[in-house]
Amino acid sequence: MKIAAPLLVLAALAASGCAAIPTTPVIDGGPAAVAGSLVRLGQPVWISAQLVATPMEVHEDSRCPMNARCVWAGRVVVLTRIDGAGWRETAYLTLGEPHQTHGTTITLSTTEPGRMTGSEIAPSQYRFGYESGN
Repeated sequence: MKIAAPLLVLAALAASGCAAIPTTPVIDGGPAAVAGSLVRLGQPVWISAQLVATPMEVHEDSRCPMNARCVWAGRVVVLTRIDGAGWRETAYLTLGEPHQTHGTTITLSTTEPGRMTGSEIAPSQYRFGYESGN
C-alpha cells in the first residue's frame, strides 16, 4: 500500500502534463466582432480564422485635420493586442503599415473619425479596422 500512493501521485502528475494545445486564440474583452468590422478601443475583432486583434490605446494621432492643409499627412499609431492559437503579443501598429508576426501580416487599415481643426477626438469615439494576409 505504501507504494501505491506514490504511483497515484506520479500518474496524476503525468496526466496533468498532457495539456491540449489551443487551436484558436484566447479572447479577452467579450465576444469578438466579425472580420471587416470597425471596433472601439478594447473590443476584439477576428481578422482571420486564426487571428484576433484588439485595439488597446491610441498612442499617436497626428493626422492632418480634414478641414486643413498640411505639409505632412501625419499618422495614427495604435497599441494593439494580437492573439493567435497559443500565443499573444502586443505591438504598435501604424495606419497602413503591415506588421509581420508568427508567419502572418496584420495591418491597421482604417481609423475613424477623421480629425477636424478645433476639436479633439475622445478615446470612446475612435473606431479601427484591421486586415490580415499571409
